[in-house]
Amino acid sequence: MDSETQQHTDEEEEHLFRRLQDSPDDASLQFDIGLFLWNKDSKEKAAQHFILSAKLNPNNGDSFKYLGHYYARVSHDTQRAIKCYQRAVTINPHDSDSGEPLCDLLDQAGKDTLQLSLCLQASQTSPRAFWAFRRLGFLLVHQNKWSEAVQSLQHAIRGHPTCADLWEALGLAYQRLGRFTAAVKSYGRAIELDNQMVFALVESGNISLTLGQFKKGVEQFQQALEILPDCVPAQYGLALGLLSLAKDCINLGAYQWGASLLEEASEVARKSAHSFRNISCIWKLHADIQANIYSDIAVTSDLITSLSQNYKQDLSARQLGEKMSIGALVLEGDNYEFWVALGCLSDHNALNQHALIRGLQLNVSLAVAWGYLGKLYFKAGEKQLARQVFDRARSIDPGLALPWASMSAESCVREPAPDEAFESCSRAVQIMPLAEFQIGLTKLALLSGHLSSSQVFGAIQQAVQHSPHYPESHNLHGLVCEARKDYKSAATFYRLARHAFSIGSESNQNSHIRDISINLARSLSKAGNAADALQECENLKKEGVLDEEGLHVYAFSLWQHGQNDLALSVAGSLAASLSSMKKASVAASICFISRLVYFICGLDAVITSIAKMPKELFQSSKVSFVMSAINALDEQNRLGLVVSSTRCFLKYQEEISRMHFLIALGKLVKNESDGCLDIKSGVAYLRKALHMFPNCNLMRNLLGYLLLYCEELNSYHVATRCCKLDRPDMSDQEGLKSAYDIHGAGAVACYATENNNPKFTFPTCSKKCSSQPRAIKYLQKYIHQKPWSHDARYLLVLNYLQKAREQRFPHHLCSILNRLIQTALSNELYSETEIRHQYRHFQLLLCASEISLQCGNYMSCITDAKKASQLVLPDDYLFFAHLLLCRLYALKGDRLNFRKEYAKCLELRTDCHIGWICLKLMECQYELEIDSNAIDLNFEECIKRDENSWNVWMAAYNLARAMNLMQKRDLVSAEEFVAQACSLAGFESCLFLCHGAICMELVRQHNSPHFLSRAINSLTKVHELSLIPLPFASILLAQAEGSLGSKERWDRNLRLEWYNWSSEMRPAEVYFQMHLVARQLKVGPSSISRESSQSPERWVIRAIHMNPSCMRYWRVLQKLME
Repeated sequence: MDSETQQHTDEEEEHLFRRLQDSPDDASLQFDIGLFLWNKDSKEKAAQHFILSAKLNPNNGDSFKYLGHYYARVSHDTQRAIKCYQRAVTINPHDSDSGEPLCDLLDQAGKDTLQLSLCLQASQTSPRAFWAFRRLGFLLVHQNKWSEAVQSLQHAIRGHPTCADLWEALGLAYQRLGRFTAAVKSYGRAIELDNQMVFALVESGNISLTLGQFKKGVEQFQQALEILPDCVPAQYGLALGLLSLAKDCINLGAYQWGASLLEEASEVARKSAHSFRNISCIWKLHADIQANIYSDIAVTSDLITSLSQNYKQDLSARQLGEKMSIGALVLEGDNYEFWVALGCLSDHNALNQHALIRGLQLNVSLAVAWGYLGKLYFKAGEKQLARQVFDRARSIDPGLALPWASMSAESCVREPAPDEAFESCSRAVQIMPLAEFQIGLTKLALLSGHLSSSQVFGAIQQAVQHSPHYPESHNLHGLVCEARKDYKSAATFYRLARHAFSIGSESNQNSHIRDISINLARSLSKAGNAADALQECENLKKEGVLDEEGLHVYAFSLWQHGQNDLALSVAGSLAASLSSMKKASVAASICFISRLVYFICGLDAVITSIAKMPKELFQSSKVSFVMSAINALDEQNRLGLVVSSTRCFLKYQEEISRMHFLIALGKLVKNESDGCLDIKSGVAYLRKALHMFPNCNLMRNLLGYLLLYCEELNSYHVATRCCKLDRPDMSDQEGLKSAYDIHGAGAVACYATENNNPKFTFPTCSKKCSSQPRAIKYLQKYIHQKPWSHDARYLLVLNYLQKAREQRFPHHLCSILNRLIQTALSNELYSETEIRHQYRHFQLLLCASEISLQCGNYMSCITDAKKASQLVLPDDYLFFAHLLLCRLYALKGDRLNFRKEYAKCLELRTDCHIGWICLKLMECQYELEIDSNAIDLNFEECIKRDENSWNVWMAAYNLARAMNLMQKRDLVSAEEFVAQACSLAGFESCLFLCHGAICMELVRQHNSPHFLSRAINSLTKVHELSLIPLPFASILLAQAEGSLGSKERWDRNLRLEWYNWSSEMRPAEVYFQMHLVARQLKVGPSSISRESSQSPERWVIRAIHMNPSCMRYWRVLQKLME
């Protein structure tokens, strides 16, 4: 085989030289012979041919490359080798076989600048010169030019993606630039390619320590030491990482784990220090670890001492924690953390102050030291100094909880008082949810009136979980539940608090148990459990600890239990002891006595009782409110002088505004007639009062509620504008409506549609009201803040139903409604017999039935509607359940049941106009052979009782009559009814549109100019009245104007109709009408738009595409094509 190869080689050599004799000036042939000889190890002969090839073809880079190899490896002529390699790289910049040895030669010669220039030139010449980018990256790293190095190394990695050295160098560049995440990824890639990369492991560990990932850093240092056990940086990093991890464990309370880590760190540092005795940083680290051991022992011993129940403190001797802290400072006196630890652990105030100040001298930005120093000053009574120190701590680190908690304690004793203290403590709880902070927050909420907020509720729940043995946490939890009207849960927590006190060993136990028992009795009475409340009060009475508040609860429980005489007897005892009570208790007792006597004996008795009381006891704003409320119910105004004399005790603006609120309510009651409240008087008074107190949210909400209640036309738009949603909500107080409730109710009260998305419907609201989308958003926000609000959930269902109706009941909205309705119906509240709860239950069942009807689920629809019809409600409500069943049976084609439900509706009757209008429409739509006079008479009777908006409802009823007549093809009578509707409600553009359309149809049928003029008048009114152009109004007007020969108006109205529609809603007829405009453009010059520039054929084709079933379009297209 070797002889055959040799023979083949000889033949090839002979062939090449024979060709050379024929073409001695062939440069490529000279190169091939040189390459052949180079591979045969005839380097000198090969070099001669490479020289000839280079002379014949100076642009052949390969010739220079091999010449460079020859001079560098054979003849060892470095200068010639460099020149040949330079020529090769100049010709072919991405030739790594020339570039790499050239850089090696320059590096050996110490010509770094030339090497850098060469690589930079090659990289700029060719983006594929990866060898140049690689060398350039390494050089830039060596020169600490990190940003430029990153770019070069990234480019080099594209050509050498598996080069571990490149990834390692890139990681180093990223690390020096502070891009630690990218550096870790680069180091990780280098380790994947070569698991022996010690440098990458060490630097990854350093980055992990910098980022606080101590456990990961320790693991990386340990991997590096497995590869190279004597690596000093890895040993140092491992000891430092173990020390940092130990500190973390101690801060988290894992003391045993932290101690073992400290021991391990000390051993690693000790071994490293003894192995490398001349490295100072290792000795420093070893000393730090020893000092931290002292400090951690100090903290641990102090914690153990604080948890020990049998420990007795000796103030004359230094404690173990204090001694160990001093020991740590002996080893490392300039460590500010050790000074702060001494300041916190020492039992001597002077030493505490000195240690903390020394720590701040070493590190003035240490927020913890400022916080503890402020706490020290606060305990010493230096309030002004403490406040300044706390402010400094908060400015340095707003995320530190201690200054906020301390500031809340400091604010609580100052005049701005509870609100400022509550906000400070709230911030402390958010930063560090300790049980002490959470209990303090609840106590401040009790003072500031924030007890029912979700923030306080969540805080006290966590406090109970953190400290279930602490009675105060259960007691406060009960108060929070009571504020949220969850009285059963409140009673449960009061019992838990009393049990926790009974097993404790506190000195003032009896007084606490008395207070909790009174709280328990109060919550039981509010929950309706009067018998148990009475038992609690009897027990307190036997023990002789029933104070004024207890007597209130006792009397109230007796009244609940039906023992009115005993309740009045207790109230008499309270009245007899008024003169000996404290001022705050006097006001509360007078208010309670007045309310109790009113509910038991009536108005005259309570006025007589008040007249007998000493007038000097009425010097309170609370008493003034009660007197004003009672006087508002008295038509004879017998307490007028008392009321006017007590109003001078209203000092604050909030109290004065509340009094105006009460006066407005009084006007509603005093001026009532025929059992109806005088809404107009209340609205008028509130409008005047709001000029004096424009920012009073309470009066704004009441005004909005009254405007909704009065049911005047468009009053709901004014109601929603009255209520501001950016102010504190007042709905937690009994009997008041929130701004969210009023906005939600106002959106439902608007019968007109107002949709911001014209894809579904055209807005018809004349007041530009777009409150429904905002109402849903507001209600969702309100439910998120107060998930227990049944009103908000109920209104959210109604608003979503209206939104679904406008959007034609899309599937996703029906799913949302089903979920919301089922959640609402599962509430026990709707099982109560109170009529307002039954009414809401009725409405929710009707909503569920409507959704089932729209989704085609007829069985569920029938079930829900029949459930609604069986509720105990007035007949005019039940009417609508049977009306819904009418619709359902009509859709199913069940005429027998349809007639039964129709007859049931006529039997029940209703005071709601819309009910009779719907029944009138169904009568004709489903061709019932029934005398319709019954519906007409009932509707007219309903209209007589409505003085405010009878004309609007009469117009709507006439429109329904017209629709029935149109179905019977009686267009003349239909036109008369719609004309009457237009005259009654001359502001409704939709009515004029209907009238214009009917008149145009009469013109088509009878060719009557009388109806044509009526059509033009009505359609012109549409343009004048509608805020947003209504569909087909302009196209009908164009036809009418065209019939009169007005070509210009015909053209203008047709074009206007095109722009009145959004692109996704334009019907086929609009496209078809535009073809007429296009035909007119062919016979006359005009300025044409992009839409008008299309050919008539194109317009008709687009119309056919929208409605291919219309034969009229096809016939016109055929004529146009001819």
